[in-house]
Amino acid sequence: MSGATTSPLPPFSPELAGDDVPRGIVSSVSGGDKVFRGILRGSGITVLAITGMILLFLILRSLSALRRAGLGFFTIQNFLPETSNQFGVAALLPDSVLIALVALIIAVPVGVATALFISEYAPVALRRVMIALIDLMAAIPSIIFALWGVFYLMPRILGLTSWLAQHLGFIPVFHFTKPNVVSYYVGSPFIAGIVVSMMVIPIITSLSRQVFSQAPQGEREAAYALGSTRWGMIRAVVLPFGRAGVIGASMLGLGRALGETIAVTFILTPLTYTFDYRVLEGGGNSITAEIANFYTQYDTKGISALLACGLVLFVMTLIVNSLAAIVINRSRSGAATAD
Repeated sequence: MSGATTSPLPPFSPELAGDDVPRGIVSSVSGGDKVFRGILRGSGITVLAITGMILLFLILRSLSALRRAGLGFFTIQNFLPETSNQFGVAALLPDSVLIALVALIIAVPVGVATALFISEYAPVALRRVMIALIDLMAAIPSIIFALWGVFYLMPRILGLTSWLAQHLGFIPVFHFTKPNVVSYYVGSPFIAGIVVSMMVIPIITSLSRQVFSQAPQGEREAAYALGSTRWGMIRAVVLPFGRAGVIGASMLGLGRALGETIAVTFILTPLTYTFDYRVLEGGGNSITAEIANFYTQYDTKGISALLACGLVLFVMTLIVNSLAAIVINRSRSGAATAD
């Protein structure tokens, strides 16, 4: 057509090629999204602030006791904060760890086995019921477990503890140095650990089940295609994939067991402040039980010593839970999946 003009094509350059130049995507944020993000950010900052204030409070209130006891606070197996400087966390922390270990030895196998059954073997209808029951078990108050342990479990388990002392006494932790009288088995760390394990099992079961359910479906089907049985598939695929998650769940359970107060206070019968690794003998103590029993009886010096013990337990629990969260997040990202 006469009079029409055409513009020359620009020279080709890689910068103008659509496949070679990344295209920036900019999405506008609505007002509702901004409010939601602000609420989430504020909630996270609030949690951190509350945790920091608790830590600061414990540090400030325990400084006087830490100055009085010095480094002996971590080595002295005695607790006389009102009359002398002979007090320390070494009188209480080992029993707390011992009770937590007893609880984990029971809770980890039971929790992992229950999680495997729910995720791999249970029918759909039963699976829903069991998930609801596990969630309900996690919501039961600690005082209910404590009462159950005192009035139901303890009278019925004394025969088992006596049998363990008689037949497995060659194992140091089961060795019994007192006369074989039933009353000496009452209020032992072993019984306290069993009660605490009932509170740890729901945590380990719930987290392990979530990790097991995320095992790659393609790898499951590949194992079956190679002729594997269901248990073989679980050993080759599910357990390696969920190993880090199980470790993280166990560490979270450890943090829960270390901080348990009511059940331990109800079960234990404190006799001395000397640590004894024999779990079947009555007696023992823990940081949480000591605080619950004496915080209304001690004066300012005693309260400061109790808060110093609480500071040690707080820091230990915070470290354990932080490591557990890191391990669980790593397992969810797939970094812990076996090759």
